[in-house]
Amino acid sequence: MPRTTSENHNHPHPGSATTKSTKKVTIKNGSGIPTIEERLGYLRPSRELLEFYRRKIAQYDNERDDILQKFDRCKVAYEEKHKLEWELRKRESEIVELQKAISDLQIYLFQEREQVLRLYAENDRLKIQELQDRKKINRLLNLCGVTEEEITYFIKEPPGVGIVPQKILPVVVNEQRSSSSHKKDLVEQKSSNISSQIRDNETLSLQIEALQAQLEEQTKLAKEQIESLLEDRRVRIEEYDVQRKRDEERLKQAQEKIVQMQNLLHESTKDVIESKFDLRNAEKQWLHEKDQLLQELDKTAAHEQRKEDEILFLNTSNHIQNTSSAASILLQENAYFEEERKKYEDEIHALEQQHIQTHKLAEMYRNQVLALEEQLCKIREEGDVTREIYKVSYFFCIYRI
Repeated sequence: MPRTTSENHNHPHPGSATTKSTKKVTIKNGSGIPTIEERLGYLRPSRELLEFYRRKIAQYDNERDDILQKFDRCKVAYEEKHKLEWELRKRESEIVELQKAISDLQIYLFQEREQVLRLYAENDRLKIQELQDRKKINRLLNLCGVTEEEITYFIKEPPGVGIVPQKILPVVVNEQRSSSSHKKDLVEQKSSNISSQIRDNETLSLQIEALQAQLEEQTKLAKEQIESLLEDRRVRIEEYDVQRKRDEERLKQAQEKIVQMQNLLHESTKDVIESKFDLRNAEKQWLHEKDQLLQELDKTAAHEQRKEDEILFLNTSNHIQNTSSAASILLQENAYFEEERKKYEDEIHALEQQHIQTHKLAEMYRNQVLALEEQLCKIREEGDVTREIYKVSYFFCIYRI
């Protein structure tokens, strides 16, 4: 029986190899947290694990394709919207140019009308000047005594041009004047003075009529110019109000989008920081539990080694006492050692069960760590996608502004 016990304890314990391998892994990775590849290297891949990762990869690929399709649809919608906005701005610029052209045409029209009025005034002045010249000619003819048949007119204007009709009284010329009749001279002088006054009055009346016509035309033109300027001012004010309201609406939308983007960025940054903090806490907890498990494994291995040494020492002393002692003492000692051996075997069995449970806990914590790492990868991917969406939205917002 003692020999059997010594042989059983000389065999290496299955937990001791696991403890040594765990110590090696701890020493190897003690400088820092091992990477995912190193951790996966210690796992035993199975079909279920491979199928799980295949499903995850397929799911991520489908999500990526859906996100890309959504981005493409958003891009097409934004392109169409920008195209319509560009066409609208182009039409607005064309409308502004046409309005400027209409204003220029109105200015040119007013200038031409002013030129026409100046020509009318010049024509009236020339007609009045012509009447005055004719009066002077008639006065000179009356003084010189020239008959009506001897009067000659030189017309420089082409035929067909209207001339202001004259109301010249017929000149009475006395072909024979007597030198002795002083009374007739006085009568003729009075009649000539009266006729000259009548002609002057007609000239003045024509001047007054021409000036009144010019004043009416100038007043009408000025009134039309003022009305046109007021209409142009009203149109400009309406356009300015519409443009101002449109700019205010765009500015308000841009400010709302900026605030929304800032809130989204704040929330995304907060979520990323919280996820990093949770991951670090999980890593700290995992490392703490790992250290506790390693300490328990070290204690178990040391206790097992100590028990093996004690059993070996007891077996050796029992063999020596059997050769030198009596049969009765040997039987008593053998019974005592048998009880001790059973007790130690029970303790070893309990330690083995404890070691198996510790190994199961380590596997469970390892699976939890892998799940947390997978969740962290997913959170990082979501953070990257959110960051990309924010960048695209921010660029679109800046472009629209």
